[in-house]
Amino acid sequence: MWHLIKKTEKNKKKYRIRLSASVIATKGLLNGALSFRGHDESETSLYRGHFIELLKLFGVVNEEIDKVILSNAPRNNQMTAPSIQKEICNCFAAEVLKKIFYELGDDVFSILVDESRDVSKKEQMAMVLRYVDKFGFVKERFVGLVHVTETTVLSLKKAIDELFAHYNLSLSRIRGQGYDGASNMSSEFNGLKALILKENSSAYFVHCFAHQLQLVVVALANKHHQLQQNVTSTLPTTKNEQHPLCSKSN
Repeated sequence: MWHLIKKTEKNKKKYRIRLSASVIATKGLLNGALSFRGHDESETSLYRGHFIELLKLFGVVNEEIDKVILSNAPRNNQMTAPSIQKEICNCFAAEVLKKIFYELGDDVFSILVDESRDVSKKEQMAMVLRYVDKFGFVKERFVGLVHVTETTVLSLKKAIDELFAHYNLSLSRIRGQGYDGASNMSSEFNGLKALILKENSSAYFVHCFAHQLQLVVVALANKHHQLQQNVTSTLPTTKNEQHPLCSKSN
């Protein structure tokens, strides 16, 4: 019995070392915004991706780590699977969000929302909180990317409600909302702006300044013929093509 207990404690120590190495490697890659996976992660590959290569370096500089990672670890407990990497990343994300909400406290804030498609053509909604910290600095913090079935007003509003419920936020604390001006976002009568204003009349709408600048540049290019010619001369176009800034449809 004592032999089994001693062996179990030994395995626990190895597991903790292996997990710590994976966590440190994940932290380094996240700090540098680097990719984790490699094109070929087989043992015969010259470069198996940043994550595994970092673990190999840990083993080179620390003999104790080298004894318990990768090929020296059990095949079903190497702590290198993509699912393990994602789980560790989610833990870091939870800690970052915890810090953001601690800094925000019970104060008011504004929301910035945009919708787009990812590379797999799935619709998604991104949300950023804008608030003033206790030192008077304006902070903008990304808090979530939510996949939605469609980008209709009701679908986006439901996603916001679910995100707020998950993080224990209240619509009553919103003091501003900013979108890109699309009809489903800022429409006066039935857009997302209007739905939030019905629940909180203090959530004033501010048009996205980047989108405003784009509209100004487009309008200027359409009105100013010399500028229009200069823009079109900078990029070669075919007979039937037109530069985006000079297109009436934009």
